[in-house]
Amino acid sequence: MRTTFITLCLVCLVCQAAFSAKLRILPEFLRPGPFGQPVAADLEGRNQVQRNSSEKYSISTARGAYLSFHLVVSMAVPGEYKVSVEITDRSGKLELDAFKEWFHFTDSNKSYYPDALVPVSLPHSSRLPDPDNRIEKQTAQAYWIDVWVPADAIPGVYKGQARLTAEGKTTRTPIELRVLDATVPAEDVVIIDHNSYGSGWLSGMYGGIPVPSEESFRLTHGYHRLLYEHRGVFHQLGYGHGGKVISEFAPELAGSGRSKRITSWDKYDRHYGPLLDGSAFKGTRRGPRPIPFVYLPINPEWPASFLWWGERGYEAEFVKVMAEMEQHFREKGWTETRFELFFNHKKRYKAFPWDGDETRFAEDDAYFREYRRLLKKALPADTPVNFVFRNDTSWSMERQFESLAGVIDFWVCGSSIFSWYPHATARLKGRGDIVWLYGGAPGVTQVSTAITENPLRIWLYGVDGWVHWLTTNPGEDPWFHFKGGTEVLAYPGERFGIRAPIPSVRLKLQRNCLQDLALADSLKTRVRLDTLKAEITRRYNNTRPADWWTPRPALADKPPFEWSNATIDGANKAAGKATTYDSSAWDRVRAYVLEVASETK
Repeated sequence: MRTTFITLCLVCLVCQAAFSAKLRILPEFLRPGPFGQPVAADLEGRNQVQRNSSEKYSISTARGAYLSFHLVVSMAVPGEYKVSVEITDRSGKLELDAFKEWFHFTDSNKSYYPDALVPVSLPHSSRLPDPDNRIEKQTAQAYWIDVWVPADAIPGVYKGQARLTAEGKTTRTPIELRVLDATVPAEDVVIIDHNSYGSGWLSGMYGGIPVPSEESFRLTHGYHRLLYEHRGVFHQLGYGHGGKVISEFAPELAGSGRSKRITSWDKYDRHYGPLLDGSAFKGTRRGPRPIPFVYLPINPEWPASFLWWGERGYEAEFVKVMAEMEQHFREKGWTETRFELFFNHKKRYKAFPWDGDETRFAEDDAYFREYRRLLKKALPADTPVNFVFRNDTSWSMERQFESLAGVIDFWVCGSSIFSWYPHATARLKGRGDIVWLYGGAPGVTQVSTAITENPLRIWLYGVDGWVHWLTTNPGEDPWFHFKGGTEVLAYPGERFGIRAPIPSVRLKLQRNCLQDLALADSLKTRVRLDTLKAEITRRYNNTRPADWWTPRPALADKPPFEWSNATIDGANKAAGKATTYDSSAWDRVRAYVLEVASETK
């Protein structure tokens, strides 16, 4: 009888394994892993019970926004499955997007993290282990689900379900979406910029396509569209550290001295025309509009050679070409975009004898003043075209804020050093300057909430934007030997037969954060802004807004040429409190913002 009992138990276990397919829904900041458990970085400090298949998943949102979650299929034994999501909406306003999450293997800690998102249609059929991701003994596959709730959606409760069919059995998870009366503003309260360099990388990622070509222009516009749809901005710098300009980033020139002139706008207009008139964004959910910022090709070597710096010929060529550019932009009606005069070189690159980027020496300010004079001479006083003079600054920012007042009107500042100067925001914004901060994107090995830290910081500081300094470099093999993702937020879709960029989990988390910040800021007509900020930081990580600034270090009183990266890092050790949070941090912020939005009329 003992033998029979053991045999029966084994049979029951085998039967249970045979019907062990499960379907779970996880909140967006709790990233799933390929073996059924969320990634360790998101579990630490989180007090949330995992949902089982039958438990209803409830989520709330304002209108004019996306709501998102992970749908996770788990199977103890290999096999095929089909998954779908349905939302009952008689108005037909709500739209649903689904993406299969790619699990990247990181060499640094030998772990898997979901990030790249491959668009799929629902219902979607696949199998475990996934044959493409090639993870040995994989037992779970995750899908990112976006539900778009437009501004004219009808408030109320929407019912739905997620459904899994596997091993001859169907599992259902009820979904309840609560749409509030409140609407997220279409305009962002902070700008998140995604920077890149040149266009040659498109050829390497997309099957060796010619650059420039109609295909490369289409792909470039695709990156702009993707980031725009995620409430972001895309920047491409069109020249190198030595001043060589890439052909599609500038008009063609001929002549010299007073006869220097623009001979063709063909490549430039094919590249930038649809971006500057907004037609590249036709059909997007946010609607067509011109890009808000763009780099000019101007640098010390273009349109005049730096060999003649200080000579009358240099001034003549610069002023003539700059005036022709202004005329072209004005005639085209490109008056909504800010065209940036920006220098990206450093003295140590040995192309030019001064720092245009992250200036360290006071004597280099003279070059900025001279270029402002040339710019002023070239432009009509009543031009409707928006030109700005941008300076990316770090070491010398406190001095340059005063020495270059009236010269620079667009500051992009190293975030850690800017945190030493809480007085700077009022000073710069008071005179009408644009202020962004910059840094890298958080890697996938960090807690999911890390992508929200800098957007929140920008809003707390009262400045205008944040720059991810590089966001299009996934590395040589992001799919199986990932370097962490600090230089990529949009992946090439070529591997999946998609001739376009595809989004990432971090990009979507960032988008949803920006939605919440736009809504939060709109509530300041009902709740004092300082009250909103205090409550949001408390819920985020039990801090106060003042904790997000770093106490001014003694280093700040020394000349920048005495600083080093090591001494800067040491000075920033006091900033640790604001950078500690768990994966529930933004969930708590969103709950508060939606609560306040529900109370206001």
